[in-house]
Amino acid sequence: MISVHRETEQDNRNTPFEFSKQNLVRAEEIIAKYPPQYKKGACMPLLDLGQRQLGFTSISVMNYVAKMLDMPPMRVYEVATFYTMYNRKPMGKYNIQVCTTTPCQLCNSDSIMEAIQSHLKIKPGQTTPNKLFTLHEVECLGACVNAPMIAINDDFYEDLTAAKTVEILKSFEAGKPLPYGPVSGRKDCEPFSGPKVLLSKEPNDIRSLTRADL
Repeated sequence: MISVHRETEQDNRNTPFEFSKQNLVRAEEIIAKYPPQYKKGACMPLLDLGQRQLGFTSISVMNYVAKMLDMPPMRVYEVATFYTMYNRKPMGKYNIQVCTTTPCQLCNSDSIMEAIQSHLKIKPGQTTPNKLFTLHEVECLGACVNAPMIAINDDFYEDLTAAKTVEILKSFEAGKPLPYGPVSGRKDCEPFSGPKVLLSKEPNDIRSLTRADL
């Protein structure tokens, strides 16, 4: 996490930023959800919107959001430096987040991390020379039952093996990303042996159930 801003050629106060016409409309829709006196509550979604447009949360994005919400810039800086979802330096086109928390660790997430580092020749926190991938090691991404897993931008790839992970990376490199979700063939987080509950096609009418059914 970067807690102190350092001026760089790509991230400095003199680099202008403003929302595109489409994102400006989206920003106004977000702000409208909050009472006027509490519009600063829109700080997080507006920072995310700015990051999606620019590719990272620059000092210019933060200052722009602060001005739009009538907030002291320092308050916006505090938000952007607290939450790891805001990337404070330029990123690759695809942000790879590898979960290494306990459930994924027990399912050999180390092999997933090793496969990615070996294939892309980068370490966590680094970006490939072609600016295509940035790699991060993260804490729980919330798909523990489908461990090990990674997130690429907003999509989850689950039930991974080292070989399948490399295959996924190659598909992104070729410009034809594989479908996200479990790569094992199962749907969502059902048991590998198939679904065991909620198998009926029509929901039961609770009025027809007996006490024994309940």
